[in-house]
Amino acid sequence: MAIGDVKTPQGLSELNKYLAEKSYISGYTPSQADVQVFEQVGKAPAASLPHALRWYNHIASYTPAERKAWVAGVSPLTAGAKPTAPAPAKKEEEDDDDDVDLFGSDEEEDAEAAKIREERLKAYADKKSKKPALIAKSSIILDVKPWDDETDMAEMEKQVRTIEMDGLLWGASKLVPVGYGINKLQIMCVIEDDKVSVDLLTEKIQEFEDYVQSVDIAAFNKI
Repeated sequence: MAIGDVKTPQGLSELNKYLAEKSYISGYTPSQADVQVFEQVGKAPAASLPHALRWYNHIASYTPAERKAWVAGVSPLTAGAKPTAPAPAKKEEEDDDDDVDLFGSDEEEDAEAAKIREERLKAYADKKSKKPALIAKSSIILDVKPWDDETDMAEMEKQVRTIEMDGLLWGASKLVPVGYGINKLQIMCVIEDDKVSVDLLTEKIQEFEDYVQSVDIAAFNKI
């Protein structure tokens, strides 16, 4: 059965009928006849041509390199078409050097490209892992209030600064009047957020019960 121009609806319809009981254009395995018709069709047929669509998707599932290696076959696109001749086999040479593929195969090139990509990704990951992580810190100003005007404020500050915690750094301080001759200790500190709990810090300050009445957070800023 000869098939007309498969670029036309009529030709595609004829191809669909031709493939109703056939898996391939010529014979029982894919051949160069399938490649020829596949290239002529150019794109997937409509769903209304199920046999042609099934065949097209099947041929498209192979790579161009795989299709190129198929044997010859008779194409029905033109009545009496001659089979496509397979590429001549390479002549074997006695010299062993002729067996060496100077240009390498696609698989070798793909493997080399994959290796280079993996090396670059590994180098990037190593570089990123060595980059110091950003440490989240906060600047805090605490108001430490005494019991009365007779509280030794210098000693109170001294006691507060005895608190040592990993990630805690004490800063400047000053006395701020609150009325009736009473001053409060306003002291600044910098903490690493992952290491120091503000609640725990204030609890530790309040443990100096002889000096400290209460502790308030006057300011809290992320650095």
